Amino acid sequence: MILDITLTIRPGMVVWPGDPTVELEGIPEIAEEGFYVSRLCMGTHTGTHVDPPRHISRSGAGADALPLEVLAGPCYVADLKGVKAVDAASLQNAGIPPGTSRLLLKTDNSSWIGSSDAFREDFVALTPDAAEWVLSRGIRLVGIDALSIEATDGDGSVHRILLDTGVIIVEGLALDSVEPGNYNLACLPLKIAGSDGAPARVVLMTE
Repeated sequence: MILDITLTIRPGMVVWPGDPTVELEGIPEIAEEGFYVSRLCMGTHTGTHVDPPRHISRSGAGADALPLEVLAGPCYVADLKGVKAVDAASLQNAGIPPGTSRLLLKTDNSSWIGSSDAFREDFVALTPDAAEWVLSRGIRLVGIDALSIEATDGDGSVHRILLDTGVIIVEGLALDSVEPGNYNLACLPLKIAGSDGAPARVVLMTE
């Protein structure tokens, strides 16, 4: 079975405050010739997307340079529903199997992230000590069902802790219909040269 956990890109969808909104329009001159082509304009952190090190450092690797062996493989979806902020203690108590290298976090965000067109500042995010916990467990990819892994009032430390050490961040996951447990992950960001982020199609697979 294949579960698509990607948000649908569409005009009017919620974006991070200040980011470009999604614009999708047909090009009439080409349509008159019997073919249909559209112009798509959006930010690099639209919908389901990947944060590479370039997101916080101009010398960091871009989305096109992320290792595919980290973006695909076994992963664990952890149940963090009911948690107001994902801290180290909540991760420690989430039953995450030892040896997990790819971790997706299902929180209360899942109930609205795919349906709300209004930005919500009260989304569930990681605290800095949770980011340190991720590092201590050797996790190489962490994803969450919010447009950011860090709270709106964060100082950037969650991103820095993870990205400075090469942990790939995946944001904007649609996990509402996904049960916690083990899956195979495929996360393929657009191959945009030197990009600070890239929209991605993300799926989970079961036997």
